Amino acid sequence: MAAAAPLAPLALFLFVTLIAAIVARVRSRRGAGDFANRYFIGSRALGGFVLAMTTIATYGSVSSFVGGPGQAWSIGFGWVYMAVVQVTALVLLYGIFGKKMGLISRKLNAVTVVDVIRARYGSSALANLSALVIVLFFVATMVAQFVGGAKLFEAVTGYSYTTGLLLFGAAAVLFTVIGGFRGVAVTDALCGIMMLVGIAVLAGGILETGGGYEAIMQSIAAHEPQMLEPFAGGAMPPSLYLTQWLLVGVFTFVLPQSVVRTMGYRDTRALHSAMIWGTVIIGAMMIGVTALGVLTAGVLTEDIAVYGGTVDDIIPAAIVGTLPPVVAGIAIVGPVAASISTVSSLLISSASAIVKDVCLSACERRGIAPKDGKVAFWSQLITLGLGVLVLALAIVPPDVIWKINMFAFGGLETAFFFVLVCGLFWKRANALGALLSLAGGTAAYCATMTLGFKVADLHQIVIGIAVAGALMLLGSLIGKQRPSARLDVFFPQDEPPAA
Repeated sequence: MAAAAPLAPLALFLFVTLIAAIVARVRSRRGAGDFANRYFIGSRALGGFVLAMTTIATYGSVSSFVGGPGQAWSIGFGWVYMAVVQVTALVLLYGIFGKKMGLISRKLNAVTVVDVIRARYGSSALANLSALVIVLFFVATMVAQFVGGAKLFEAVTGYSYTTGLLLFGAAAVLFTVIGGFRGVAVTDALCGIMMLVGIAVLAGGILETGGGYEAIMQSIAAHEPQMLEPFAGGAMPPSLYLTQWLLVGVFTFVLPQSVVRTMGYRDTRALHSAMIWGTVIIGAMMIGVTALGVLTAGVLTEDIAVYGGTVDDIIPAAIVGTLPPVVAGIAIVGPVAASISTVSSLLISSASAIVKDVCLSACERRGIAPKDGKVAFWSQLITLGLGVLVLALAIVPPDVIWKINMFAFGGLETAFFFVLVCGLFWKRANALGALLSLAGGTAAYCATMTLGFKVADLHQIVIGIAVAGALMLLGSLIGKQRPSARLDVFFPQDEPPAA
Protein backbone atom coordinates (compact mmCIF):
# COMPACT_ATOMS: atom_id res chain seq x y z
CA MET A 1 0.00 0.00 0.00
CA ALA A 2 1.21 3.49 -0.83
CA ALA A 3 2.33 5.51 2.19
CA ALA A 4 1.82 9.26 2.44
CA ALA A 5 4.10 9.90 5.43
CA PRO A 6 7.44 9.47 3.58
CA LEU A 7 6.29 11.97 0.96
CA ALA A 8 6.21 14.96 3.32
CA PRO A 9 10.02 15.41 3.74
CA LEU A 10 10.55 14.75 0.04
CA ALA A 11 7.87 17.24 -1.00
CA LEU A 12 9.36 19.89 1.30
CA PHE A 13 12.83 19.31 -0.13
CA LEU A 14 11.59 19.58 -3.73
CA PHE A 15 9.71 22.78 -2.93
CA VAL A 16 12.74 24.41 -1.28
CA THR A 17 14.95 23.34 -4.18
CA LEU A 18 12.51 24.79 -6.70
CA ILE A 19 12.55 28.15 -4.89
CA ALA A 20 16.36 28.05 -4.88
CA ALA A 21 16.40 27.44 -8.65
CA ILE A 22 14.06 30.37 -9.24
CA VAL A 23 16.15 32.69 -7.06
CA ALA A 24 19.31 31.55 -8.87
CA ARG A 25 17.67 32.35 -12.22
CA VAL A 26 16.73 35.85 -11.10
CA ARG A 27 20.26 36.52 -9.85
CA SER A 28 21.77 35.01 -12.98
CA ARG A 29 19.94 37.53 -15.16
CA ARG A 30 21.79 40.27 -13.33
CA GLY A 31 25.14 38.62 -14.07
CA ALA A 32 27.63 39.65 -16.71
CA GLY A 33 27.86 38.10 -20.17
CA ASP A 34 25.45 36.79 -22.78
CA PHE A 35 22.82 34.10 -22.22
CA ALA A 36 25.16 31.21 -23.06
CA ASN A 37 27.70 32.47 -20.53
CA ARG A 38 25.07 32.81 -17.82
CA TYR A 39 23.11 29.63 -18.59
CA PHE A 40 26.00 27.21 -19.19
CA ILE A 41 28.71 28.52 -16.84
CA GLY A 42 26.91 30.77 -14.31
CA SER A 43 28.96 33.87 -15.23
CA ARG A 44 31.95 32.24 -13.42
CA ALA A 45 30.64 33.33 -10.03
CA LEU A 46 30.72 30.20 -7.83
CA GLY A 47 32.12 30.51 -4.32
CA GLY A 48 34.18 27.80 -2.61
CA PHE A 49 31.48 25.95 -0.70
CA VAL A 50 28.97 25.92 -3.57
CA LEU A 51 31.71 24.86 -6.00
CA ALA A 52 32.71 21.97 -3.72
CA MET A 53 29.13 20.82 -3.13
CA THR A 54 28.09 20.98 -6.78
CA THR A 55 31.12 18.91 -7.77
CA ILE A 56 30.46 16.38 -5.03
CA ALA A 57 26.76 16.17 -5.85
CA THR A 58 27.60 15.52 -9.50
CA TYR A 59 30.26 12.94 -8.62
CA GLY A 60 28.15 11.26 -5.92
CA SER A 61 25.33 9.81 -7.97
CA VAL A 62 22.45 7.60 -6.82
CA SER A 63 24.62 4.54 -7.48
CA SER A 64 26.91 5.81 -4.71
CA PHE A 65 23.96 5.61 -2.31
CA VAL A 66 22.24 2.49 -3.62
CA GLY A 67 24.47 0.32 -5.81
CA GLY A 68 27.76 0.90 -3.96
CA PRO A 69 26.44 0.16 -0.46
CA GLY A 70 24.54 -2.79 -1.92
CA GLN A 71 27.83 -4.22 -3.18
CA ALA A 72 29.37 -3.59 0.26
CA TRP A 73 26.50 -5.58 1.83
CA SER A 74 27.49 -8.47 -0.42
CA ILE A 75 31.29 -8.20 -0.28
CA GLY A 76 32.23 -6.49 2.98
CA PHE A 77 34.90 -4.02 4.04
CA GLY A 78 36.96 -4.72 0.92
CA TRP A 79 34.45 -2.59 -0.99
CA VAL A 80 34.94 0.19 1.58
CA TYR A 81 38.72 0.07 1.17
CA MET A 82 38.18 0.34 -2.57
CA ALA A 83 35.94 3.40 -2.05
CA VAL A 84 38.62 5.22 -0.01
CA VAL A 85 40.37 6.29 -3.22
CA GLN A 86 37.47 8.61 -3.98
CA VAL A 87 38.90 11.02 -1.40
CA THR A 88 41.53 11.95 -4.01
CA ALA A 89 38.96 12.97 -6.65
CA LEU A 90 38.69 16.68 -5.85
CA VAL A 91 42.38 17.10 -5.01
CA LEU A 92 43.26 15.78 -8.45
CA LEU A 93 40.52 17.80 -10.17
CA TYR A 94 41.22 21.17 -8.57
CA GLY A 95 44.94 20.61 -8.08
CA ILE A 96 45.77 19.46 -11.63
CA PHE A 97 43.12 21.09 -13.79
CA GLY A 98 41.50 23.74 -11.63
CA LYS A 99 43.60 26.86 -11.98
CA LYS A 100 44.90 26.31 -15.51
CA MET A 101 41.50 25.38 -16.91
CA GLY A 102 39.91 28.38 -15.20
CA LEU A 103 42.52 30.81 -16.56
CA ILE A 104 42.42 29.39 -20.08
CA SER A 105 38.62 29.35 -20.23
CA ARG A 106 38.56 33.02 -19.23
CA LYS A 107 41.12 33.97 -21.89
CA LEU A 108 39.13 32.10 -24.53
CA ASN A 109 35.73 33.10 -23.13
CA ALA A 110 35.00 29.36 -23.23
CA VAL A 111 31.88 28.11 -21.46
CA THR A 112 32.22 24.35 -22.09
CA VAL A 113 34.96 21.74 -22.01
CA VAL A 114 34.52 21.24 -25.76
CA ASP A 115 35.16 24.97 -26.29
CA VAL A 116 38.58 24.45 -24.71
CA ILE A 117 39.26 21.31 -26.77
CA ARG A 118 38.30 23.11 -30.00
CA ALA A 119 40.63 26.02 -29.23
CA ARG A 120 43.54 23.80 -28.14
CA TYR A 121 43.56 21.55 -31.19
CA GLY A 122 41.90 23.80 -33.79
CA SER A 123 39.65 20.97 -34.99
CA SER A 124 35.88 21.20 -35.42
CA ALA A 125 35.72 17.46 -36.18
CA LEU A 126 37.33 16.69 -32.82
CA ALA A 127 35.02 19.14 -31.05
CA ASN A 128 31.90 17.64 -32.64
CA LEU A 129 33.01 14.09 -31.86
CA SER A 130 33.72 15.14 -28.27
CA ALA A 131 30.23 16.59 -27.96
CA LEU A 132 28.68 13.39 -29.36
CA VAL A 133 30.61 11.16 -26.93
CA ILE A 134 29.64 13.40 -24.00
CA VAL A 135 25.93 13.31 -24.86
CA LEU A 136 25.83 9.52 -25.41
CA PHE A 137 27.57 8.62 -22.15
CA PHE A 138 25.69 11.30 -20.23
CA VAL A 139 22.36 9.87 -21.43
CA ALA A 140 23.37 6.42 -20.15
CA THR A 141 24.33 7.90 -16.78
CA MET A 142 21.09 9.89 -16.50
CA VAL A 143 19.02 6.78 -17.21
CA ALA A 144 20.77 5.02 -14.32
CA GLN A 145 20.06 7.97 -12.00
CA PHE A 146 16.36 8.07 -12.83
CA VAL A 147 16.04 4.31 -12.41
CA GLY A 148 17.80 4.33 -9.04
CA GLY A 149 15.72 7.21 -7.65
CA ALA A 150 12.43 5.76 -8.91
CA LYS A 151 13.18 2.28 -7.55
CA LEU A 152 13.99 3.72 -4.15
CA PHE A 153 10.82 5.82 -4.20
CA GLU A 154 8.74 2.73 -5.04
CA ALA A 155 10.31 0.61 -2.30
CA VAL A 156 9.94 3.16 0.48
CA THR A 157 6.59 4.81 -0.33
CA GLY A 158 4.69 2.01 -2.05
CA TYR A 159 3.84 4.24 -5.01
CA SER A 160 4.61 2.87 -8.46
CA TYR A 161 7.99 3.02 -10.17
CA THR A 162 6.45 5.11 -12.95
CA THR A 163 5.12 7.67 -10.45
CA GLY A 164 8.55 8.09 -8.91
CA LEU A 165 10.18 8.29 -12.32
CA LEU A 166 7.85 11.05 -13.51
CA LEU A 167 8.21 12.96 -10.22
CA PHE A 168 12.02 12.96 -10.22
CA GLY A 169 12.23 13.47 -13.95
CA ALA A 170 9.98 16.51 -13.82
CA ALA A 171 11.89 17.91 -10.83
CA ALA A 172 15.35 17.49 -12.39
CA VAL A 173 14.33 18.91 -15.77
CA LEU A 174 12.43 21.80 -14.20
CA PHE A 175 15.30 22.79 -11.91
CA THR A 176 17.74 22.72 -14.83
CA VAL A 177 15.59 24.61 -17.32
CA ILE A 178 14.71 27.28 -14.76
CA GLY A 179 18.04 27.80 -13.07
CA GLY A 180 20.69 27.04 -15.69
CA PHE A 181 24.25 26.38 -14.47
CA ARG A 182 24.00 28.63 -11.43
CA GLY A 183 20.66 27.13 -10.48
CA VAL A 184 22.09 23.64 -10.88
CA ALA A 185 25.05 24.60 -8.67
CA VAL A 186 22.82 25.98 -5.91
CA THR A 187 20.41 23.03 -6.01
CA ASP A 188 23.42 20.68 -6.07
CA ALA A 189 24.66 22.30 -2.87
CA LEU A 190 21.28 21.67 -1.23
CA CYS A 191 21.30 18.12 -2.56
CA GLY A 192 24.78 17.54 -1.17
CA ILE A 193 23.69 18.68 2.29
CA MET A 194 20.68 16.36 2.15
CA MET A 195 22.93 13.47 1.13
CA LEU A 196 24.85 13.90 4.37
CA VAL A 197 21.60 14.14 6.34
CA GLY A 198 20.29 10.98 4.67
CA ILE A 199 23.47 9.07 5.55
CA ALA A 200 23.25 10.15 9.20
CA VAL A 201 19.57 9.21 9.49
CA LEU A 202 20.05 5.78 7.92
CA ALA A 203 23.11 5.14 10.09
CA GLY A 204 21.01 5.80 13.19
CA GLY A 205 18.31 3.39 12.03
CA ILE A 206 20.75 0.59 11.19
CA LEU A 207 22.67 0.91 14.46
CA GLU A 208 19.50 0.97 16.55
CA THR A 209 17.93 -1.98 14.76
CA GLY A 210 21.15 -4.01 14.91
CA GLY A 211 21.71 -3.37 18.62
CA GLY A 212 24.72 -1.10 18.17
CA TYR A 213 28.00 -1.25 16.29
CA GLU A 214 29.57 -4.03 18.39
CA ALA A 215 26.54 -6.28 18.07
CA ILE A 216 26.43 -5.78 14.30
CA MET A 217 30.14 -6.56 13.93
CA GLN A 218 29.78 -9.69 16.06
CA SER A 219 26.89 -10.85 13.87
CA ILE A 220 28.95 -10.32 10.71
CA ALA A 221 31.97 -12.10 12.24
CA ALA A 222 29.79 -15.07 13.15
CA HIS A 223 27.90 -15.45 9.85
CA GLU A 224 30.14 -13.84 7.18
CA PRO A 225 33.71 -13.60 8.58
CA GLN A 226 35.22 -13.10 5.11
CA MET A 227 33.47 -9.70 4.96
CA LEU A 228 35.96 -8.40 7.52
CA GLU A 229 38.98 -9.32 5.36
CA PRO A 230 40.52 -6.86 2.85
CA PHE A 231 40.26 -9.39 0.02
CA ALA A 232 36.82 -10.64 1.16
CA GLY A 233 37.70 -14.32 0.79
CA GLY A 234 38.65 -13.85 -2.85
CA ALA A 235 35.75 -11.57 -3.82
CA MET A 236 38.10 -8.52 -3.90
CA PRO A 237 41.25 -9.65 -5.74
CA PRO A 238 44.13 -7.17 -6.24
CA SER A 239 43.16 -6.74 -9.90
CA LEU A 240 39.73 -5.46 -8.85
CA TYR A 241 41.27 -3.05 -6.35
CA LEU A 242 43.63 -1.66 -8.97
CA THR A 243 41.08 -1.12 -11.70
CA GLN A 244 38.38 0.25 -9.39
CA TRP A 245 40.90 2.72 -7.93
CA LEU A 246 41.62 3.88 -11.48
CA LEU A 247 37.95 3.95 -12.47
CA VAL A 248 36.42 5.76 -9.48
CA GLY A 249 39.50 7.60 -8.22
CA VAL A 250 42.55 8.45 -10.29
CA PHE A 251 40.90 9.02 -13.68
CA THR A 252 37.79 10.85 -12.47
CA PHE A 253 39.43 14.28 -12.69
CA VAL A 254 38.94 14.23 -16.49
CA LEU A 255 35.18 13.63 -16.37
CA PRO A 256 33.67 16.53 -18.39
CA GLN A 257 30.86 17.08 -15.87
CA SER A 258 33.53 17.70 -13.21
CA VAL A 259 36.02 19.60 -15.37
CA VAL A 260 33.39 22.17 -16.33
CA ARG A 261 33.13 23.10 -12.62
CA THR A 262 36.71 24.33 -12.72
CA MET A 263 35.59 26.90 -15.30
CA GLY A 264 32.92 28.40 -13.05
CA TYR A 265 34.77 29.40 -9.86
CA ARG A 266 34.87 33.04 -8.80
CA ASP A 267 38.56 33.39 -7.88
CA THR A 268 41.60 31.43 -6.70
CA ARG A 269 40.51 31.68 -3.09
CA ALA A 270 37.22 29.99 -3.98
CA LEU A 271 39.13 27.22 -5.78
CA HIS A 272 41.38 26.52 -2.80
CA SER A 273 38.42 26.61 -0.41
CA ALA A 274 36.53 24.15 -2.64
CA MET A 275 39.47 21.75 -2.56
CA ILE A 276 39.49 21.68 1.24
CA TRP A 277 35.72 21.54 1.72
CA GLY A 278 35.30 19.03 -1.05
CA THR A 279 37.97 16.59 0.10
CA VAL A 280 36.64 16.47 3.67
CA ILE A 281 33.00 16.12 2.65
CA ILE A 282 33.50 13.62 -0.16
CA GLY A 283 35.56 11.45 2.20
CA ALA A 284 32.89 11.47 4.88
CA MET A 285 30.15 10.89 2.32
CA MET A 286 31.60 8.13 0.14
CA ILE A 287 33.36 6.18 2.85
CA GLY A 288 30.44 6.63 5.24
CA VAL A 289 27.69 5.47 2.91
CA THR A 290 29.73 2.48 1.70
CA ALA A 291 30.48 1.45 5.28
CA LEU A 292 26.74 1.58 5.99
CA GLY A 293 26.32 -1.10 3.35
CA VAL A 294 28.59 -3.40 5.34
CA LEU A 295 26.75 -2.67 8.59
CA THR A 296 23.48 -3.48 6.84
CA ALA A 297 24.75 -7.07 6.54
CA GLY A 298 24.34 -7.34 10.31
CA VAL A 299 20.67 -6.34 10.01
CA LEU A 300 19.56 -7.84 6.69
CA THR A 301 20.86 -11.38 7.15
CA GLU A 302 18.67 -13.33 4.71
CA ASP A 303 19.48 -14.36 1.15
CA ILE A 304 19.45 -11.56 -1.42
CA ALA A 305 16.35 -13.07 -3.05
CA VAL A 306 14.34 -12.09 0.03
CA TYR A 307 15.14 -8.41 -0.54
CA GLY A 308 14.35 -8.26 -4.24
CA GLY A 309 17.09 -10.23 -5.98
CA THR A 310 19.70 -7.51 -6.72
CA VAL A 311 22.11 -5.45 -4.64
CA ASP A 312 20.22 -2.33 -5.74
CA ASP A 313 17.36 -3.45 -3.45
CA ILE A 314 19.44 -3.65 -0.26
CA ILE A 315 19.48 0.02 0.79
CA PRO A 316 15.74 0.51 0.05
CA ALA A 317 15.07 -2.59 2.17
CA ALA A 318 17.28 -1.21 4.96
CA ILE A 319 15.42 2.12 4.95
CA VAL A 320 12.02 0.43 5.11
CA GLY A 321 13.12 -2.13 7.70
CA THR A 322 14.98 0.14 10.13
CA LEU A 323 13.14 3.47 10.08
CA PRO A 324 9.60 4.69 10.84
CA PRO A 325 7.75 6.12 7.79
CA VAL A 326 8.40 9.85 8.30
CA VAL A 327 12.06 9.29 9.15
CA ALA A 328 12.33 6.95 6.14
CA GLY A 329 11.10 9.86 4.06
CA ILE A 330 14.01 11.96 5.35
CA ALA A 331 16.45 9.14 4.59
CA ILE A 332 15.36 8.75 0.98
CA VAL A 333 15.84 12.47 0.33
CA GLY A 334 19.62 11.82 0.31
CA PRO A 335 19.77 9.33 -2.57
CA VAL A 336 16.92 11.07 -4.38
CA ALA A 337 18.91 14.32 -4.10
CA ALA A 338 21.92 12.48 -5.53
CA SER A 339 19.79 11.36 -8.46
CA ILE A 340 18.36 14.82 -9.15
CA SER A 341 21.69 16.63 -8.76
CA THR A 342 23.53 14.29 -11.11
CA VAL A 343 20.80 14.42 -13.74
CA SER A 344 20.54 18.22 -13.60
CA SER A 345 24.30 18.59 -13.96
CA LEU A 346 24.46 16.18 -16.88
CA LEU A 347 21.43 17.78 -18.53
CA ILE A 348 23.01 21.23 -18.52
CA SER A 349 26.28 19.77 -19.83
CA SER A 350 24.51 17.77 -22.54
CA ALA A 351 22.49 20.80 -23.64
CA SER A 352 25.66 22.89 -23.78
CA ALA A 353 27.34 20.22 -25.92
CA ILE A 354 24.51 20.41 -28.46
CA VAL A 355 23.73 24.14 -28.37
CA LYS A 356 27.11 25.76 -27.71
CA ASP A 357 29.56 23.19 -29.03
CA VAL A 358 27.73 22.18 -32.20
CA CYS A 359 25.01 24.66 -33.19
CA LEU A 360 26.50 28.00 -32.10
CA SER A 361 29.96 27.01 -33.31
CA ALA A 362 28.52 26.16 -36.73
CA CYS A 363 26.75 29.55 -36.79
CA GLU A 364 29.99 31.30 -35.86
CA ARG A 365 31.88 29.65 -38.72
CA ARG A 366 29.16 30.87 -41.12
CA GLY A 367 29.27 34.39 -39.73
CA ILE A 368 25.81 34.11 -38.17
CA ALA A 369 25.18 35.67 -34.74
CA PRO A 370 21.89 34.39 -33.25
CA LYS A 371 20.11 36.74 -30.86
CA ASP A 372 20.18 36.04 -27.14
CA GLY A 373 16.45 35.33 -27.11
CA LYS A 374 16.76 32.60 -29.74
CA VAL A 375 19.75 31.04 -27.96
CA ALA A 376 17.78 31.03 -24.71
CA PHE A 377 14.74 29.43 -26.36
CA TRP A 378 16.71 26.64 -28.03
CA SER A 379 18.93 26.01 -24.98
CA GLN A 380 15.94 25.48 -22.73
CA LEU A 381 14.00 23.51 -25.36
CA ILE A 382 16.92 21.11 -25.94
CA THR A 383 17.39 20.71 -22.18
CA LEU A 384 13.71 19.81 -21.91
CA GLY A 385 13.90 17.46 -24.90
CA LEU A 386 16.90 15.59 -23.50
CA GLY A 387 15.13 15.20 -20.17
CA VAL A 388 12.07 13.72 -21.85
CA LEU A 389 14.28 11.34 -23.88
CA VAL A 390 16.02 10.06 -20.76
CA LEU A 391 12.67 9.58 -19.03
CA ALA A 392 11.41 7.53 -21.95
CA LEU A 393 14.53 5.34 -21.90
CA ALA A 394 14.14 4.76 -18.15
CA ILE A 395 10.55 3.50 -18.38
CA VAL A 396 11.86 -0.08 -18.64
CA PRO A 397 14.54 -0.17 -15.91
CA PRO A 398 17.85 -2.06 -16.29
CA ASP A 399 18.87 -4.48 -13.54
CA VAL A 400 22.07 -3.14 -11.93
CA ILE A 401 22.43 0.64 -12.03
CA TRP A 402 25.96 0.84 -10.61
CA LYS A 403 27.29 -1.14 -13.59
CA ILE A 404 25.71 1.35 -16.02
CA ASN A 405 27.22 4.23 -14.07
CA MET A 406 30.67 2.61 -14.06
CA PHE A 407 30.42 1.88 -17.79
CA ALA A 408 29.73 5.56 -18.50
CA PHE A 409 32.51 6.67 -16.12
CA GLY A 410 34.99 4.43 -17.92
CA GLY A 411 33.89 5.58 -21.36
CA LEU A 412 34.26 9.27 -20.54
CA GLU A 413 37.59 8.76 -18.79
CA THR A 414 38.97 6.80 -21.75
CA ALA A 415 37.73 9.38 -24.24
CA PHE A 416 39.07 12.48 -22.50
CA PHE A 417 42.04 11.49 -20.34
CA PHE A 418 44.77 12.07 -22.92
CA VAL A 419 42.81 14.67 -24.90
CA LEU A 420 42.62 16.93 -21.84
CA VAL A 421 45.85 16.07 -19.99
CA CYS A 422 48.04 16.24 -23.09
CA GLY A 423 46.12 19.25 -24.36
CA LEU A 424 46.91 21.21 -21.21
CA PHE A 425 50.41 19.99 -20.48
CA TRP A 426 52.06 18.61 -23.67
CA LYS A 427 52.72 21.16 -26.39
CA ARG A 428 53.45 18.49 -29.03
CA ALA A 429 49.93 17.01 -28.77
CA ASN A 430 47.94 17.81 -31.92
CA ALA A 431 44.54 17.29 -33.52
CA LEU A 432 45.43 14.00 -35.22
CA GLY A 433 46.65 12.50 -31.96
CA ALA A 434 43.59 13.74 -30.09
CA LEU A 435 41.17 12.42 -32.73
CA LEU A 436 42.83 9.00 -32.81
CA SER A 437 42.98 8.87 -29.01
CA LEU A 438 39.35 9.80 -28.45
CA ALA A 439 37.88 7.66 -31.24
CA GLY A 440 40.20 4.66 -30.95
CA GLY A 441 40.32 4.52 -27.17
CA THR A 442 36.55 4.80 -26.82
CA ALA A 443 35.95 2.17 -29.51
CA ALA A 444 38.39 -0.24 -27.86
CA TYR A 445 36.78 0.29 -24.46
CA CYS A 446 33.22 -0.21 -25.70
CA ALA A 447 34.16 -3.26 -27.80
CA THR A 448 35.96 -5.02 -24.97
CA MET A 449 33.13 -4.21 -22.55
CA THR A 450 30.59 -5.65 -25.00
CA LEU A 451 32.64 -8.81 -25.57
CA GLY A 452 33.61 -9.18 -21.92
CA PHE A 453 37.27 -9.32 -22.94
CA LYS A 454 39.86 -8.61 -20.23
CA VAL A 455 43.63 -8.68 -19.85
CA ALA A 456 44.95 -10.24 -16.62
CA ASP A 457 41.42 -9.93 -15.21
CA LEU A 458 41.70 -6.13 -15.22
CA HIS A 459 38.72 -3.89 -15.99
CA GLN A 460 38.40 -2.91 -19.65
CA ILE A 461 39.29 0.71 -18.87
CA VAL A 462 42.94 -0.43 -18.75
CA ILE A 463 42.66 -1.53 -22.38
CA GLY A 464 40.83 1.65 -23.39
CA ILE A 465 43.34 3.95 -21.67
CA ALA A 466 46.33 2.05 -23.09
CA VAL A 467 44.95 2.24 -26.65
CA ALA A 468 44.05 5.92 -26.21
CA GLY A 469 47.55 6.74 -24.93
CA ALA A 470 49.31 4.86 -27.73
CA LEU A 471 47.18 6.54 -30.38
CA MET A 472 47.73 10.00 -28.87
CA LEU A 473 51.50 9.43 -28.99
CA LEU A 474 51.43 8.04 -32.52
CA GLY A 475 49.18 10.75 -33.94
CA SER A 476 51.09 13.57 -32.25
CA LEU A 477 54.43 12.31 -33.57
CA ILE A 478 53.30 11.94 -37.19
CA GLY A 479 50.79 14.79 -37.33
CA LYS A 480 51.24 18.54 -37.32
CA GLN A 481 49.71 21.38 -35.37
CA ARG A 482 46.83 23.08 -37.11
CA PRO A 483 47.20 26.80 -37.80
CA SER A 484 43.97 27.45 -35.87
CA ALA A 485 45.26 25.76 -32.69
CA ARG A 486 45.53 28.39 -29.92
CA LEU A 487 48.89 27.29 -28.51
CA ASP A 488 49.63 30.88 -27.50
CA VAL A 489 46.89 30.66 -24.87
CA PHE A 490 47.80 27.21 -23.54
CA PHE A 491 51.59 27.62 -23.64
CA PRO A 492 52.38 31.35 -23.48
CA GLN A 493 55.96 32.25 -24.25
CA ASP A 494 58.06 33.63 -21.42
CA GLU A 495 58.69 37.32 -21.77
CA PRO A 496 62.28 38.14 -22.77
CA PRO A 497 64.49 39.38 -19.94
CA ALA A 498 64.89 43.13 -19.56
CA ALA A 499 68.02 44.60 -21.15
